[in-house]
Amino acid sequence: MSLTVTAFFMAWGMFWIVPCPLKRWDERGRIGMLLFLPVIGLFIGLVWAFFLWLRERFLPGLFGAAVLAVVPYVLSGFIHLDGYMDCADAVLSRRDRETRLRILKDSHVGTFAAVALTALLLLEFSVFAGYSFREKLWCLPFVCAAPRAVSTVTVLLRRPLEGSSYERMFSGGVPAKARYTAGGVLLILVLLPILLFGRAGLCAIIGCLGSGLAIAYIRHDLGGMSGDVSGAGITVGELCGLAALALL
Repeated sequence: MSLTVTAFFMAWGMFWIVPCPLKRWDERGRIGMLLFLPVIGLFIGLVWAFFLWLRERFLPGLFGAAVLAVVPYVLSGFIHLDGYMDCADAVLSRRDRETRLRILKDSHVGTFAAVALTALLLLEFSVFAGYSFREKLWCLPFVCAAPRAVSTVTVLLRRPLEGSSYERMFSGGVPAKARYTAGGVLLILVLLPILLFGRAGLCAIIGCLGSGLAIAYIRHDLGGMSGDVSGAGITVGELCGLAALALL
């Protein structure tokens, strides 16, 4: 079996909760696994859109909005939400860098993580409770995929956080082909929704901007890229893209 196929199923098993039909792992496929992260985002967004379609027709109340607010996190196995909460605890502590890094690696949930999680869910719930997505629900796959493409590009281009798994993964460098592929995927995921959906497709760009700004801020504060920083950027980017889709 080719390394590309193996990398795809590695991404499947790592980044979303649907049972993987072919459990394979090859350390050589780690970079390829990251390149498939936006594809997994498209899958998650399609399921999210399906739940939104069901809600618009059969469950048009606050309970339906609450279900939709948590669907993408359940589908991703909470892996990115975990990074978002860890980064919130570390960055919002306003401590020295050494202490922030220690907090980042602490498995306990702190006050800042709880507050950040509450704010995130309230904002997402309010979007679904206050707006209708009947005519633009199929933009949701791009709301999920585009921030993941930003995350992949940033991981491949920026210095990894000392001691993180990315530092070991990229110890031999990142092939230029992987960087160009990640950049091409990002470009497609930004332009395609505009071509398909017009103004509503701008949600992908807004999601990318939210993800990129969040990653840049957290990376600067902590001193490098890690899986937690990547997850925080994806989480913020999804919220920004969703809010933009509602307002557009």
